[in-house]
Amino acid sequence: MNRRPLRSCGATAALSVALLLSSCTNGAVDGGAAGAGGVGDPLFPALGNGGYRVSHYGLDLDYDVPTKRLAATAEITADAKQDLRSFQLDLQGLTVSGVRVDGKDASFTRKGHKLTVRPPDGLKKGAKFRTTVTYGGIPQEMTDADGATEGWVKTADGAFVAGEPAGSMTWFPGNNHPSDKAAYDFRITVPQGYTAVANGELRSKKTARSKTTYVWHNGEPMASYLATATIGQFEVHESRTPDGLPLYVAVEPSLAAESAKPLARLPEILKWASGQFGAYPFSSAGAIVDRTPKRIDWGALETQTKPIYAGAPSTKTVVHETAHQWFGDSVTPKTWQDTWLNEGFATYAEWLWEEREGGESPQEQFDALYDTDEDDKVWHFPPGDPGKPENVTGTPVYERGAMVLQQLRNAVGDKTFFSILKEWPAKYRHANADSEDFIAFCQERTDEDLTDLFDDWLYGEGKPDWEY
Repeated sequence: MNRRPLRSCGATAALSVALLLSSCTNGAVDGGAAGAGGVGDPLFPALGNGGYRVSHYGLDLDYDVPTKRLAATAEITADAKQDLRSFQLDLQGLTVSGVRVDGKDASFTRKGHKLTVRPPDGLKKGAKFRTTVTYGGIPQEMTDADGATEGWVKTADGAFVAGEPAGSMTWFPGNNHPSDKAAYDFRITVPQGYTAVANGELRSKKTARSKTTYVWHNGEPMASYLATATIGQFEVHESRTPDGLPLYVAVEPSLAAESAKPLARLPEILKWASGQFGAYPFSSAGAIVDRTPKRIDWGALETQTKPIYAGAPSTKTVVHETAHQWFGDSVTPKTWQDTWLNEGFATYAEWLWEEREGGESPQEQFDALYDTDEDDKVWHFPPGDPGKPENVTGTPVYERGAMVLQQLRNAVGDKTFFSILKEWPAKYRHANADSEDFIAFCQERTDEDLTDLFDDWLYGEGKPDWEY
């Protein structure tokens, strides 16, 4: 994500309560237990659900642009991690008309953003089960904890989908937490003349009866916040990089001229990033550039395989979002507390690119930040412990997160540091990791004791009084 160019990072009271309070019971019932509502995330404890893990989402979406109505079916394949009498899915708004589990009608209730499902026969630990939710209505956007608009955001010619951190539950039911990654298939039907763009590769496009259906497949594991189904009247460019990687770029026509130069460098940026961070982790790449409502006051999202840009991006922003394909999308944090593992690395990628383009070195960019006053926003909280939901995309997560990496580079030396930049995303490819994993990973690769470095720079309050 890149929000910094447009605002300082800081839900409505109702949303904050909804995300911070769990709305389920966890007590045992006949035939099993109720799956937990919320996974205990340090910043958003009610997001996600316990008792199962999802392996696949099949989303069938029919969106009528003029009426803004969505008719949808979600088929969710999951494995039970305990005996379950009931389990929960995250879904905010919309109307659920039916739920089936393994082909049988299931009872369900709604409370807040939790959809509680009670399978007729219960589920045994280890069982693979398929839940089909039929739902619809007019999707509503939401305001997240730092004041930004997310979810299914209506545009003049369709919808702009933004999922971080909680917005995916405004348009499909799921286990809405980054710790549960799954494969996705999308079948999106829109009025003829509109384009529907999702993650992964376009498998088919068929027009009949004045409607066009786009079928997209995303086979690599993906966190729910990285999913998209953005709809508009786009200029679409399909190509391949010199290495053969498929590219799909969709641009709102009025932004095409301004976006052309930065997007033309995408193959170059992908090749450069692969040299820095190892092999590109997905089977396709691309971008979505849309003209968004004025209330969208952030710049971009690291949507898997196709970052979304709210307006024409700069080359620097394309570098940032491309780096997220390794850091955030392939290696995804276990909890929202560890977002610096996304944003700190993506910001450091900007620093490396700046030097490559003849600008300041990472050390010079570090020094400029370190020379700021102690009350500067970069020192407001430690990047490894944001403390509050509104800090999840705050400045320290980005800039001080990158400063942690520069201090690490100074401590272990360039050879070890640049090995870490490749070996870290390779070890946790398509998986989840947290700060403890990263600290242990780095410590294993050096004789330098890194305890004080991470204590002070990642977790320390205020401006550290030392630097390498």
